[in-house]
Amino acid sequence: MLKNIIRLTLPLVILTVCSLKVNAQDSKAGTWGIVTIVMPGDSVHRWGGYTEFQARTNGSGFSQFQYYEAKAGVSYDIDKNFIALLGTGTYHTYDYFDVDKGPLTNEFRVWEQMTINQFLTPLKFEHRYRVEQRWVNGNYRNRFRYRLNMFVPLNNKKITAKTWFISVFDEIFFNNKAPNFERNRVSASLGYQFDKKWIVQAGWLNQRNYTTATSSAKNNLMLTLMYRINRKNSADHERLPTTND
Repeated sequence: MLKNIIRLTLPLVILTVCSLKVNAQDSKAGTWGIVTIVMPGDSVHRWGGYTEFQARTNGSGFSQFQYYEAKAGVSYDIDKNFIALLGTGTYHTYDYFDVDKGPLTNEFRVWEQMTINQFLTPLKFEHRYRVEQRWVNGNYRNRFRYRLNMFVPLNNKKITAKTWFISVFDEIFFNNKAPNFERNRVSASLGYQFDKKWIVQAGWLNQRNYTTATSSAKNNLMLTLMYRINRKNSADHERLPTTND
């Protein structure tokens, strides 16, 4: 089993290191840090929620701070495979050369979301559909997002306590103004679920943004810490360790 884990995870590690090394030469390597507290719903307690804080830097190793966001949401489990959510958040982007000037961009956002989960063996899939209402420096915009996330447990059939897993996702962003295809985000990471509460992930994320004239991409090291609040008498079933970004 250990050989299989190494065989599966080694290409991911090499890809992450190489992408960061190459982009460090042209200052395109960044770092994302994500902390999430989630209280999932279930068939007993259908209402749930989460809160999340995220910080991003332009350089590796959390150097050149340039962005943070704070958000929260209320969810409702239609059943274990269909989850609706209403969320809101605040987002701020800085000039990493002069953070003291204050944010260059201030955004307030509200969104509606539907998540559909597929629990197969051994693969697990998450389909996430999101509609956003955004106020960017006072200007209103709409945006539409779809994310396909695949999880692969490495040492168990399910992602439960003491489970190593791989997460790979691709997310596309659209809006109703040019350019209609605004962004593509792809990621691969290695995670570990310690128990029912604590989960960590580390990996690589590439984000490419599009304008009407050009496009630009950035590779990032992504580090995620998740804490689950487990309520008494909650139904015990496998939950996907998804990021809420």
